[in-house]
Amino acid sequence: MARYIVAVTDWVFPNLEPERKALQEIDAELRPAQCKTPEEIIALASDADAVLNCYAKMPAQVIQSLKRCKIIARYGIGVDTIDLKAATEAGIMVTNVPDYCVDEVSDHAMALILAVARKICFSDAMVKRGQWSMKATVPMYRLRGQKLGLVGFGKIPRALVPKAQSFGFSVMAFDPYVPAQVAESMGVRLVDMDTLLRESDVVSIHAPLTEETRWMFNEDTLRKMKKTAILVNTSRGPLVKESALVQALKEGWIAGAGLDVVENEPPPPDSELLKLENIVLTPHTGFYSEESLVELQTKAVAEVVRVLKGEMPLNLVNKDVLNKLK
Repeated sequence: MARYIVAVTDWVFPNLEPERKALQEIDAELRPAQCKTPEEIIALASDADAVLNCYAKMPAQVIQSLKRCKIIARYGIGVDTIDLKAATEAGIMVTNVPDYCVDEVSDHAMALILAVARKICFSDAMVKRGQWSMKATVPMYRLRGQKLGLVGFGKIPRALVPKAQSFGFSVMAFDPYVPAQVAESMGVRLVDMDTLLRESDVVSIHAPLTEETRWMFNEDTLRKMKKTAILVNTSRGPLVKESALVQALKEGWIAGAGLDVVENEPPPPDSELLKLENIVLTPHTGFYSEESLVELQTKAVAEVVRVLKGEMPLNLVNKDVLNKLK
């Protein structure tokens, strides 16, 4: 019998070989599943020493059932799938992988900016319908000299900065947790949210999903943007209130949007988003490359190995849990 049990609530990878290989070091059994409900997670992981979590929701009900668990390691950057307060109260460490897919997501954000600004998808669909018309794409504007506003200034938006600057964008950012000198060292101007909304030709969202940031883009904020502006979201869907965005795109409060994430994934067949021509949608693939998946798996399971060996994880999210573990 293995010394430890490591449950995998769900995964999107071709295989779990990186996990199996890493767990050999500590004699741990990998117990994978594709859980859809809290009850399924409880049945899977109630006796597990560690949990690897992808998209399956882990509310307090689930976490309180984990009798032996020392760590929940999230496959990803955001931890909105996990009730952090409940995990902290239970003395369970929660970790994430904040430094993977930086190239992929910043590339994807830049691709969405270009696709919307140059009306690539609209033009492609038009030509394939048999219509060849430059006039149908009017208006489009030169990118050089435009202003890109970044909401959040962590690793991914910082990687986006030189890519956008190479197209001639000047860049500003809103992030109350970043010192001005950090932004200034990259040629980025830190501004308040109202200034960013008012001045930006493109707004790209890179904020985590919290109760504070949910629906931060709503009717009020969207109406503050330029009528010629583009909104791009490669972060989390619920940062944008979908009904307000649909209204903004229909009524011309803003010119277009590029979304890799939406409020409800996948969007239902009758979603208004699917009917709009001034929006580009991708199915939450911004994080993906073959290389980034292996990086994600390897770094997530490495945190499990560290904690089960009695070491501190590198990326502890709920630092208050340390007070419980003293």
